[in-house]
Amino acid sequence: MPDLPRKKVGLIACSGEERAEGTVTRRAVRKVLETLRPADTVTLCLPLFLAGGEGERSFARRYPTIAVDGCDERCAARATERYSARPAASIVVTEIAKECGSPDIGTARRLNGSGLRLADTVAAKIAEETDRLLQTPRRRSPEPASAAGGCSCGAGLPPGTLLISGRAVRVTGLPLVFAQVRDRGLEPNAGTAAVLLEAVKIYNEVPANREHAWTEALVQEYARFLEEKA
Repeated sequence: MPDLPRKKVGLIACSGEERAEGTVTRRAVRKVLETLRPADTVTLCLPLFLAGGEGERSFARRYPTIAVDGCDERCAARATERYSARPAASIVVTEIAKECGSPDIGTARRLNGSGLRLADTVAAKIAEETDRLLQTPRRRSPEPASAAGGCSCGAGLPPGTLLISGRAVRVTGLPLVFAQVRDRGLEPNAGTAAVLLEAVKIYNEVPANREHAWTEALVQEYARFLEEKA
């Protein structure tokens, strides 16, 4: 039985290869992806994003992203907002460099010692924002009609359907959630409702004021699932 993948944060780095700050963004993002938060982050390719990569855009519409820009033109942040959704966090290297007192960071081809330290500082900031975002549910007022999609970390999860307050809602990963809860020997009751809801929330946005309706629907549907599999 496959495990449900964890929810992740998308990182979109500046592609300004002519600027040293662009080199800082890419080095910082790489450090986060490979060392600081490898299990919690994925990278979104800015050129592909701009070219219409639906996988990149779909991810940014549905999951938190951090735009990491080299300068105050904020190309990564503006592109993300224009084609998908406003980034959950925006980091600008020139602003951090100013705070750190790092006016000379080397060149785009070779960062000096100050530039390398600045990249480490930016990476630490990205990791800090990643932790904050994964601990804070995103606010989205309308209940999603569909939570399935082709993002880079949720692709392939089979969807299921819940009837919530008379409305059919497609839920990403629902059959897997039910199967994993069944394998734990849990019965469809109030205690299991919380387990089901937490598992479903990994890949679906559940408005806080609708959690009760969701848990009721989850328990009912889980009971039907057990009957069918008996």
